[in-house]
Amino acid sequence: MASLAILRRPAVFALALLAAAATAWAAAPSKPNILIILADDMGFSDAGCYGGEVATPNLDALAKGGLRFTQFYNTARCWPSRGALLTGYYAQEIRRDTVPGVISGGRGIRPGWAKLLPEMLKQLGYRTYHSGKWHVDGKPLQNGFDHSYDIEDHNHNFNPQNLFEDDQKLPPVKPDSGYYTTTAYADHAIKCLQEHAAKYSDQPFFEYLAFTCPHFPLQARPEDIAKYRDRFRKGWDVLRQERWQRLSSMGIVDCALSPIERSVGPPYAFPKDVALLGPGEIDRPVPWADLTDVQRDFQATKMAIHAAMVDRMDQEIGRVLAQIKAMGAYENTIVLFLSDNGASAEMMVRGDGHDPSAPPGSAKTFLCLGPGFSSLANTPFRRHKTWTHEGGIATPLIVEWPKGIAARGELRHTPGHLVDVVPTLLDIVGGKRLDTWEGQPTPTPPGRSLAAALAKDITIPHPSIWWQHEGNRALRVGDWKIVAAGEKSPWELYDLSKDRGEQNDLASTQPERLKDMAAQWEKQTEEYRALALKDATPEMKSKAGKGKKEAD
Repeated sequence: MASLAILRRPAVFALALLAAAATAWAAAPSKPNILIILADDMGFSDAGCYGGEVATPNLDALAKGGLRFTQFYNTARCWPSRGALLTGYYAQEIRRDTVPGVISGGRGIRPGWAKLLPEMLKQLGYRTYHSGKWHVDGKPLQNGFDHSYDIEDHNHNFNPQNLFEDDQKLPPVKPDSGYYTTTAYADHAIKCLQEHAAKYSDQPFFEYLAFTCPHFPLQARPEDIAKYRDRFRKGWDVLRQERWQRLSSMGIVDCALSPIERSVGPPYAFPKDVALLGPGEIDRPVPWADLTDVQRDFQATKMAIHAAMVDRMDQEIGRVLAQIKAMGAYENTIVLFLSDNGASAEMMVRGDGHDPSAPPGSAKTFLCLGPGFSSLANTPFRRHKTWTHEGGIATPLIVEWPKGIAARGELRHTPGHLVDVVPTLLDIVGGKRLDTWEGQPTPTPPGRSLAAALAKDITIPHPSIWWQHEGNRALRVGDWKIVAAGEKSPWELYDLSKDRGEQNDLASTQPERLKDMAAQWEKQTEEYRALALKDATPEMKSKAGKGKKEAD
């Protein structure tokens, strides 16, 4: 009878479990828990705490209780960023972005010495959990995670067809089931945390929560879209000015607003797909005033769906944080939030196609943000995802750790890159990489620990920060950056201390600096290629360049 009474009082029973877990957590080891939250195709300034219009109270609270980095970078694309984030190496070094002469990029297989962060943390007693997008070679449980929920279907948010739990395939999700990917990822993270509190409270945890939003297709719950139905009708020109003013007043940027490049459209041309989307679609960021009423309505609706996806992600982040607080573990949990690349100007139709008669943002539609409102999402910078101009590679980075970071609501201006995350976390938790692999020294990673910058707004020196993706390339040394859009484009040179909007090209006035930096980029590129080829099998080399292009 007593057990039946408990079952009739699920809320009381749940509270009792949480109270017991919180009590048990008091005896937990001192190593901090780690929560990495990764957004997918979210622009630099989409979140409210980075000047955006989207309601992100949970991200804003993290920023208020911790730090916002103003010059943090990713790799400009999905799978290279995930490889860099989880290994601490540039993606080309580990064959996770294209390297001539060897299978690489999305099909690339990491060298044996390129271990992932969960494998490093398990040596220190961590339990490790993955919830969300994977897009790394191998399977999660084969690479150090104790539990995983992975959706390998990037065309459906309401009814994905290819999904896995603990590396085992699950049945496809039925249409109209009430399922939504962003919520499902949070549900899995919470399930892992609840199990952790019940069974492993004497161990620290690492939760890697990798959302697939606001990546296309733009699909969101109707109640979330309704919040933003009319919010973006001013258009990208006016709203970029307003965002830039907020960013400037926050002290996040100190540069002029880059003008929209009206002739720059999607990085890949799919004109037939664009035509399928009807008279409201347009593949160039022309002046808002030049659009028809139909085009303005369609474009504002797409941005409303993008905002709704970010809004929902923030809501689900709030649920995960609430679970950690209920466990009594929040004070000693390091939380990092960032994005894998800038907002996307891509435009295509995939999956089940696009039904123009269906409500925009519903399961039967396939919409992409496009270059107009992607320019808003990446304010105040130039270009978009895939490019190595600032708009493609700049990410928000929020870090909070109540027990370990005394600063509250402060900015950090040191440049940093995804390759810095692993050395920073290992520095904090007292871990280390493998020194040798199969009797040989492991390659020196390019990243630097940013742990000292968590305590004080100081610059952590990097010899350089390097980029290459699909012919787009860049190098940052101190405040100077060279960048080129495409293999045949000439280098541009910018002083980022004054010009992060990349408007004043100094290539012609400082040719010696440009020459030296270009030579350094070439040198590093050859070093990374040599490393990628060093232990590649003959099969990897013989099949280089074959196979279909990776989709993200």
